Amino acid sequence: MGGRRRVGASRRRRRRTAGRLLLGLLLAGALAAAGVAAAVRFWSGASLVADRTALARLELQPLAGSLVSARAFTAGGVEFPIGVEHGRLVPETAVPAGLTVRVEVVVRRPGWLARVAGRFRHERLTIRTPVASVADRWVTLARGAKLVLRFDQPVDRVVVRGRTVAVGGRRSVDLGRPPAPSGAVRVAAAARSWEQLGAAQRVTWFPKTRAPAVLVSPAPGATVSPLAAVRLVFAEPVAQVLGGARPALAPAAAGRWSEPDAHTLVFRPGGLGLPMGGRLSLRLARATSAGRTLRWTIAEGSLLRLHQLLAQEGYLPVDWQPDHAPVAGTRAAQVAAAVDPPAGRFTWRYPNTPPQLRRLWDPARITQITRGAVMMFEDEHHLTVDGFAGPHVWRALLADALAGKRRTDGYSYVYVHTQLPQLLTLWHNGRVVLTSPGNTGIPATPTAPGTFPVFEHIPVGEMKGTNPDGSHYDDKGIRWISYFHGGEALHAFNRASFGTPQSLGCVELPLAAAAKVWPYTPIGTLVTIEN
Repeated sequence: MGGRRRVGASRRRRRRTAGRLLLGLLLAGALAAAGVAAAVRFWSGASLVADRTALARLELQPLAGSLVSARAFTAGGVEFPIGVEHGRLVPETAVPAGLTVRVEVVVRRPGWLARVAGRFRHERLTIRTPVASVADRWVTLARGAKLVLRFDQPVDRVVVRGRTVAVGGRRSVDLGRPPAPSGAVRVAAAARSWEQLGAAQRVTWFPKTRAPAVLVSPAPGATVSPLAAVRLVFAEPVAQVLGGARPALAPAAAGRWSEPDAHTLVFRPGGLGLPMGGRLSLRLARATSAGRTLRWTIAEGSLLRLHQLLAQEGYLPVDWQPDHAPVAGTRAAQVAAAVDPPAGRFTWRYPNTPPQLRRLWDPARITQITRGAVMMFEDEHHLTVDGFAGPHVWRALLADALAGKRRTDGYSYVYVHTQLPQLLTLWHNGRVVLTSPGNTGIPATPTAPGTFPVFEHIPVGEMKGTNPDGSHYDDKGIRWISYFHGGEALHAFNRASFGTPQSLGCVELPLAAAAKVWPYTPIGTLVTIEN
């Protein structure tokens, strides 16, 4: 009995030992397989990573296989060519700085690994091409010091004033001594050799000064375009120099202030710009290296363009046509043309224009035709009638040009022959409307010869003056008056006859003739008194 029990226990112990040995072998095999798998994964790895000089870098482990293809795409899906050198992926055409790029590579696995993990491995990487920026755009220089540009990262090359400077991966470039104590330069840089130049940045340098240093453009004292932007660049932040105060403009001008950056303040005129031919002053909250009050002269409008606009808008007896395309219907284009007029030609509106009027016209000079047209324009636009094309006239002229307005009342001209019999002729829009006898001044008070624009136009009025004998006259109820020279006027007067000198300087007309002439002689109409 006892011997059988011992034999059974021994068998059970042998079976347990065999089981443990088998389990151990299985575990050891699993661990070995896992180790082999881990080793395979490690030695067959492939990855895309960023690179300091290339677009990207492909890292392949010894068992990874071989590169099949490498492609690069913009964010919009446009492909551009890239080359591969020692695992570095480099664009074969220049690409913009700051461009978002998607890189895709395909790697072929070795045959034995391909059966386990698949034939191809795909890797993707999205990157942004580097943008090199100037680290300090506002530089204060001691006398005689060099201007050194410093960047926020290594750069390949820099372009300054059209000159390319090879930097070769450094973070700074020495431009030498600047040409003036203060100034500005635009700088464009490329961080990589395969990149296009980035957007140009403005770098401003200043001398050391007691008052806050500022660079002003246009330079104070200069004559500037009505659309010129005034730019103030301070060595210190604007808030530190001026606090919250904006510079005061005189005269007040439409436009807006902006701060493109912490050191810069810009005023951009609005509407039709600064008043032509006027002056502009700008007063700062505190004194600076340029002073506290800055002044400029605003360019005047061109006489040639004045004639072009007056003709175009129907105030002259001539028309104007440009040699090339018409001036664009934008504020900027019209204001620019006012200062720098386009080429073109003037032509008479009517083939039978009186020779007296033709002789007065000269597009290169201010003549009575010019003065009359300006006066007519001023009167119709409710401006002070002085015959001078000042800022208000220019503003209204440009506004009408932009709106495409044209005067449609035609062009009138009056000329008076003082030889006997004295006759007045009214010409309008290419035809003689009326010829009437009239009376001019007696020898003691002759009617002044010459051409004059009508400056006052009233249907009925009172005329006072002094007779040649020293007595005074006071005539009430005079009808259809058009004053053209001092106290001389076209008007109706009750006389027994007409056609001889009888007046005290005026041109007297029969009532019916005066009534017909008057509507054709608004302010600005030219009257010629011929000898």
